[in-house]
Amino acid sequence: MTDVVQSAGAVEEGGFGQSGYLDPANRAIIEALQRDGRQPYGAIAEAVGLSEAAVRRRVQRLREDGIIQIVAVTDPLQLGFTRQAMVGVSVEGDVRLVAERLSELAEVDYVVMCAGSFDLLAEVVCEDDERLLALLNDEVRSIPGVRATETFLYLKLAKQTYTWGTR
Repeated sequence: MTDVVQSAGAVEEGGFGQSGYLDPANRAIIEALQRDGRQPYGAIAEAVGLSEAAVRRRVQRLREDGIIQIVAVTDPLQLGFTRQAMVGVSVEGDVRLVAERLSELAEVDYVVMCAGSFDLLAEVVCEDDERLLALLNDEVRSIPGVRATETFLYLKLAKQTYTWGTR
């Protein structure tokens, strides 16, 4: 088994074609890790038809290139974080600067620039309502360029998945 892949008429090392897109083996590796991030490289290798060493190299390159992260996904409630919310942020000026500042806050785990009613959406995870109030009032609203916010409290998480594949 080898770690060389035929791509668009040219042989490429490591599963990335000339266009930078993932080859079928890398896609299969990613999908296997999405199903079970603790699965042994040997089992993945058998499923995708590569050697264990080739899978190990490919996973390392996918991690180094920022294509995948292998992390433990936790349940915030079980860790004592009883308040989660999505915060819509309207911005005056450069939205990228506000996004950067929001990203620096420990309670913010997700920031996206978007079109629509808000310029930014930020997901926050807090210990309780008091911490959420302090975060919004003292930190988020004091960021230069923040014009307005609207907070959407999470009542119950109906679905969360990381297995969308590589379509």
